[in-house]
Amino acid sequence: MNKKLLATLLPLALAAAYGTHASAQEASAGDAGTPQASAQPQAAAPAPGTSGQSTTAGTAGAGSAANPAASSPASQEPVSTVVVTGFRSSLQKALNLKQQAIGVRDSIVAEDIGKFPEANVAESLQRVPGVILNRDESSGEGQRISIRGLPTEYSVTTLNGAPVNTTSTSTIGSAARGFNYDVFASELFGRIDFYKSPLAELTEGGLGGIVDLQTPRPFDNPKRQVRYGLTAGYNTMSERFNPAGFALYSNTWGNWGFLVGGSHSGSKNNRSGFEATGGYNSSANGSRTPVRGNFAVALDYDSPLANLGGYTRDQIDNALLPRIYRFYGSQNDRKRDGLVSSLQYKDGGLNVSFDTLYSKLKNERDEMYFGILVRNSRTTNRNAPAGQNGNNGFIPLNVSIDPESNLLEGTFGNTSYSSGVTYANDETEFGYGALNLSYKASDKLTFTAQASANNSSALSYQSTLSGQIFGITSTIGYGDDHVYPSMSSPTSYTDPNNFQGFQIGTGWTKEFDKGRQARASAEYAYELPGGWTGKMKSGFSFVETTKGIDKRNGTSLATARLNQLGNAGLRAGMTSNLPISNLDMGGGWPSAWGTFDRGYTFGTFNPLEYNPNSAFTPAQSFTAQEKVSTAFVQSDFRGEVFGRELRFNAGVRYSETKTYIDNFKQAGANNAYIPNEEEGKYSNVLPAVSAAFDVTDTLMWRASWGKTISRASLGIIAAQTVVPNPFDNTATAGNPNLKPQQSKNFDTSLEWYFKPGSLLSAGYFRKVLTDATVSSTQNVTFGSLGLPDTALGAIFYDANGRVDPNLPMTLRTYSNAGKQVLKGFELAYQQAFDFLPDPFKGFGALASFTHIDPFNSQRWITNAGREIEVNSVPKFAYSTTGYYEKGPLAVRLSWNYKGRSLHGDNPRNNGDDLIRWRAARGYLDGNISYKISDKLELRLDALNLSNTLAYDYFEDATGMYGSGKKTRMDYAKYDGRTIKIGIRGSL
Repeated sequence: MNKKLLATLLPLALAAAYGTHASAQEASAGDAGTPQASAQPQAAAPAPGTSGQSTTAGTAGAGSAANPAASSPASQEPVSTVVVTGFRSSLQKALNLKQQAIGVRDSIVAEDIGKFPEANVAESLQRVPGVILNRDESSGEGQRISIRGLPTEYSVTTLNGAPVNTTSTSTIGSAARGFNYDVFASELFGRIDFYKSPLAELTEGGLGGIVDLQTPRPFDNPKRQVRYGLTAGYNTMSERFNPAGFALYSNTWGNWGFLVGGSHSGSKNNRSGFEATGGYNSSANGSRTPVRGNFAVALDYDSPLANLGGYTRDQIDNALLPRIYRFYGSQNDRKRDGLVSSLQYKDGGLNVSFDTLYSKLKNERDEMYFGILVRNSRTTNRNAPAGQNGNNGFIPLNVSIDPESNLLEGTFGNTSYSSGVTYANDETEFGYGALNLSYKASDKLTFTAQASANNSSALSYQSTLSGQIFGITSTIGYGDDHVYPSMSSPTSYTDPNNFQGFQIGTGWTKEFDKGRQARASAEYAYELPGGWTGKMKSGFSFVETTKGIDKRNGTSLATARLNQLGNAGLRAGMTSNLPISNLDMGGGWPSAWGTFDRGYTFGTFNPLEYNPNSAFTPAQSFTAQEKVSTAFVQSDFRGEVFGRELRFNAGVRYSETKTYIDNFKQAGANNAYIPNEEEGKYSNVLPAVSAAFDVTDTLMWRASWGKTISRASLGIIAAQTVVPNPFDNTATAGNPNLKPQQSKNFDTSLEWYFKPGSLLSAGYFRKVLTDATVSSTQNVTFGSLGLPDTALGAIFYDANGRVDPNLPMTLRTYSNAGKQVLKGFELAYQQAFDFLPDPFKGFGALASFTHIDPFNSQRWITNAGREIEVNSVPKFAYSTTGYYEKGPLAVRLSWNYKGRSLHGDNPRNNGDDLIRWRAARGYLDGNISYKISDKLELRLDALNLSNTLAYDYFEDATGMYGSGKKTRMDYAKYDGRTIKIGIRGSL
């Protein structure tokens, strides 16, 4: 489909259209499976006996949902009215929508405008079976989602049906496809639809699934409404109060309606814990060439001070030390502002709206760390300065080995300390506008169309400043608490005169996303023999997306400034007052040390000043554009088989993708980077079939089959050789010839709607992935990559401020592999306990469980050649919620848990037989609300009541030294609890 044809057809469709959102009166149960007809929290009819006389859509018998006219005469009898409100109302609306859908779909619905159930959209999604939440490591907020174990970039997020992308905080510069939900306040949305099975009309690219965020419109509830909320939040780690608030106005005047809402929130969170930053190794492996394990380490046994005590050298050689033994503390201060609006016109079958959404997220992150550097510790020149390059091998003075974990602890000579800070600022700004039109030409024919534009701009910049104390004696002990171990030395940590070896690193990254989309469709209802009916839908769309990455690394410029200041100048800028207060360090850790505050660091090494255009890094910068033209045709069918209703959908989608890449490639004798252009083109035919069959009045069988694709991350298509994290010695090499991954998906489930508002279901899914993007790694040297020293952070620099060209690096390359199979099952339960006597009738519960068969892109082989079963995604995840709503009181408690999974940066054996796991973790959240009146509600929200420890750990694959769980930890941090108290009401 070319643009000339599109330009001809689109105005015709727009002229006859009336918007992608059908009204509650116009949307039939058969439409509920499509994003156009279900784009708002419509009045899906409540279950019988719960809300007046309605016994149509959403009844316990799925057949009646499809056939309103078939309701029995008894349903017209007057019955008592029970008004369902609050969280229970949201659950009931969502369940009604799920019941009406033909394919596998879940929904989360606001009780009313501005009353979304959770404070964070991503945290709402973790209630959906198969969804695993990934949290922002700085703020602790839900940020991205993983669907059925697939990485976050395997899902597609749409806004009122239009594909959108945005990034924030730690993901800025990653160029990964995906969507950061923490950019937006939940009050800006009215509903979320989550599609797990493909439909021909749905945007392609979501191999895991598609999440459609839907903003509210005035005719969702055609009357004057004013909503507001005010909240004060308190984090137990930062001990700070933070305000938040929103206000929303909506009204209709005849055929016109207008809605506008705004939100503001702030949070200040602290984190603290232990870091090994790269794993564990032994002298036995670390002294080899090439090094086996994550880093080089060799103890200095030849020193006259060495004392092995009762241990043999072989025992000590094989004991483990962490790459770095340090305390980590951070403070994250974020502010988020949002605005949503909608201007809507309705007249008969004509519905026109113009919707906008804006959000701005600003984030300040302060990090500090203090501890012993172990990596690359060896003595080859005893005449070199103590603790510095050539003479930094640890001397065992009085050591012991923990028999359970095989960790080496005790007193060591010639150790070196590093005190560092990183101060970073992140900012994301997102804007969206869409014109929606729809026109119901007759009872059978409806035209819909949409044109939208969205822009996201994300900027991140930071400076890292550190100083070292060389060649001193230290005693370390892990104790029972490996989160806050102990460390001591006779040397003063707070005296600036003990510090030298100062280093600076600074960087600046900008990532932007731009999207332009237009689509139009026509839907025609028709009749078939035997009482069957059909609804044909056909349409086309054009989506143009552009992603750009601009990276600068001004470390060399900042280093020149650092050298000008010299040791004396930098010591004068140090302080022993820690820049972050209220951090838990445990009783065995120093409570103060020499460091730098934000004012001095940014004042002396301002990243906006030291990362000018001349610091541009071409290897990591690019612009990539994709133009996707699609056309689809599908039809819903409805009829009876064996006296029971069968609904099914069949369709096909054709997609043509053109890719244009502007990047930089090394060429010439000096390997200089020169501008480079590349183009690609491919097409896909994506069929899809879904069916829902009423086995009984309360039991529904659902099944779907379809083909989907996921396009590889632009960061590994467009970029050349890149070091994604300058403080990790891992590089990636892009592959512009990567093809999209394809998957044939099968879903089937049984759903028992055993009571009104209740569900018990079991489902099975299977995805056969072909051309999957898989990584392979090889050990290389830094010098072989052709990268400047500034590609790595200051922790890798030697005394001359350079990176050793022989520094071991892990180079990860990507290719399209053969076939992989992802399969598993899901269970879900939901029920309001109306059968209990008063006052217990207000209790209810919902739960979901997802199990995924072991799935990993690489085999994990021990040094002895034995294969270990690993999983790169959690094998299981579950969510449970209990609630009570009776009269003015509502209480809710939720527990969300996901199992352990292989850490993405260590998917194979590095020669040390240590498996790096991301530990299983669960989060407990709660909410209490009390309605003082119909227009005023008091709320108390509690997040992370469990004060969950988020950590990674290393398991010994041989089983010789236990699992390593909570012993050989790599990153282990607490976020603290957040308590919010406030009011929510209407005028």
